[in-house]
Amino acid sequence: ARRRVARFSGWRRPERHSDEGTGMDGAQLADFLRSRREAIQPEDVGLPRGARRRTSGLRREEVAALSGMSPDYYARIERGDGQRASEQMLGALARTLRLTLDERDHLFTLAGYATPERTVRMDHVSPGLQRVMDRLRDTPAEVINSLGVTLLQTPPAAALLGERTALTGERASLIFRWFTEPESRGFHPQERHEEHGRVYTAQLRERSTRLGRASAPARLAARLRDLSPEFAAFWHEHQVGLRFTQEKVFLHPEVGALSLNCQLLLDPDQEQTLIVYTANPGTPDAEKLALISVLGPRTDLQAVA
Repeated sequence: ARRRVARFSGWRRPERHSDEGTGMDGAQLADFLRSRREAIQPEDVGLPRGARRRTSGLRREEVAALSGMSPDYYARIERGDGQRASEQMLGALARTLRLTLDERDHLFTLAGYATPERTVRMDHVSPGLQRVMDRLRDTPAEVINSLGVTLLQTPPAAALLGERTALTGERASLIFRWFTEPESRGFHPQERHEEHGRVYTAQLRERSTRLGRASAPARLAARLRDLSPEFAAFWHEHQVGLRFTQEKVFLHPEVGALSLNCQLLLDPDQEQTLIVYTANPGTPDAEKLALISVLGPRTDLQAVA
């Protein structure tokens, strides 16, 4: 099964477009995309090679499908004879083609967009994290950024937590939902809610301080101070250094409560974390997790709220 990819690009400050720079270089953009497409092998993105494959790398239609766009749309981009691709689509192509940060910046420049500060584009998952996710298709795992936005999910993670990559705007942030939509807290027992709120607040404060007052985490914190008295109270306590324990209790509508270990892999350059959810072998929690993994994505209110 193909993992789910977020369509949300996070909070971004306004950027310079083609009329302020050199504009789109369609020929170079086409050559660059073609070269990156031919360098990616089917196995790199979880596709079977097949006995009749003659294409070097991926086919155009495969890139289109993995990026969430029509084959015709991608073909026009690669030919360089269509309108300028949106930033959202370029971001999806960067993930599909496993571009490095330098390559992603190059792609945006060729498409006529100014290259922003890298800390602003927190939606780009590094090739390293992509490769790890490729090998975790049967395990609940997700990549989230410093805003609490889920960028990638495996199908078992969607079964456990809901399809979080489908959320857009402010609601894509788990931190935003936690403080503005009480129903979103139904994933965890009520007696742990205050702890979660304090940890989310402390972590957002640390990120805001590290990235600066103009950063996306700082803007999210300002927004939540206006919307949530609870967040404002926690914020004014100036707590930092709070962390979740490795073990968390989750509530699922079909299997009930289960205790899972949360292993973290950090990418500090991208302000992203890969979280893998596991259960101790031979325990009832492991049996529940195995059952959840074969179910479809959660569709109850808490999962999508």
